[in-house]
Amino acid sequence: MTRPDPGSAPHRVLLVEDDPGDVFLVRELLAEADPTVSVTVAESVRAVVADNLLSSTDCVLLDLNLPGSSGLDGLHELLRADPAAAVCVLTGLDDEYLGIAAVGAGAQDYLVKNKADGAVLIRAIRYAVERRRADVGMVRLREEQLVAAESARLERGLLPNLLLGGSTVRGRQFYRSGRTRAVIGGDFFDAVRGPSGTVHAIIGDVAGHGPDEAALGALLRVSWRALVLAGVDEPQVLPKLQEVLVSERHDDALFTTVCTVTVDPAPTGGSRLLIRSAGHPPPISLRPRPVSFEPRVGVPLGVLTDPEWEAETIDLGPGWSLLLYTDGLIEGRGPRPGELLGQEGLVAFLAEERAVPWAELPSRLVERAECVNGGPLADDVAILLLADTSVDA
Repeated sequence: MTRPDPGSAPHRVLLVEDDPGDVFLVRELLAEADPTVSVTVAESVRAVVADNLLSSTDCVLLDLNLPGSSGLDGLHELLRADPAAAVCVLTGLDDEYLGIAAVGAGAQDYLVKNKADGAVLIRAIRYAVERRRADVGMVRLREEQLVAAESARLERGLLPNLLLGGSTVRGRQFYRSGRTRAVIGGDFFDAVRGPSGTVHAIIGDVAGHGPDEAALGALLRVSWRALVLAGVDEPQVLPKLQEVLVSERHDDALFTTVCTVTVDPAPTGGSRLLIRSAGHPPPISLRPRPVSFEPRVGVPLGVLTDPEWEAETIDLGPGWSLLLYTDGLIEGRGPRPGELLGQEGLVAFLAEERAVPWAELPSRLVERAECVNGGPLADDVAILLLADTSVDA
């Protein structure tokens, strides 16, 4: 419900009172204390709700002794209609205890009739409005804190500490949310050293956006790590991961793109790279110059009942370096009008940024993509860099 900002306009007071004498008195007291205050009168709470009077009101002065209302019934009905309403209740001399109870039930203040002059009324109205604004602000702050806490929990699941100890491979990770969301999305990645010493890595993107997709991405990432560390044969990892996706997704049409890489020492020196792509952009080799691999691309996880994801094996020279990324990095506008940046544009960026320090490369690529796009990228961006340090060692 939209209400005028009480800090920028004269207060609009809704007086809910059926006694003409009391109505006259309140009008006179308010006019004398502050002529800018406008007063609207309703004889019952039912009329207030029926005529939607709360939408144009800053503060309600509510008589608790209205016909058809008993005790705090009228107050409860008003707050059900608009929980953010600022309400001051009016009580008789013998009902002061009821005013105290009304404050406990959600009213901002209470006033005893025949004891309140104009100055007291104005002060009570202004305080009520400010208290309600503060209460609403605290609720919004708490909601933001809960969202931030949930985002942090999801982030811990999606963006892990890489487990590469004992290997000659180092990793660098990067994540940035798209402009349409304040919380983390469904992109995920990981890299671990398996039981045999082989280095495994994954990067993926759950279709759709929102906390459900983010939670599913975190689950897939953790499940992949568990499969690898348990020593499951590499060809069986993606089929097992699809089983997890199908059993846990909240929508039967939901799918996930994934790219996995496995790095083994090659007998002739360097390393042997095995790539499997389930509808995901392939990695890019950075040394000696940026080159995009072109592996066989299978369907995303969750699309077919019994899919196959064929592997592509590539020999890497000593000192190799790989870039894995999600499609949010390349789906912004490219340098040519009407075209996306695409993989070709990303490779061109990498060629131009070869002098950028390795650790700074992910953020630099995103800056370049945003510059060409003309603003923040719409989708989330996840980047995983892997590099061989055996030559340096």
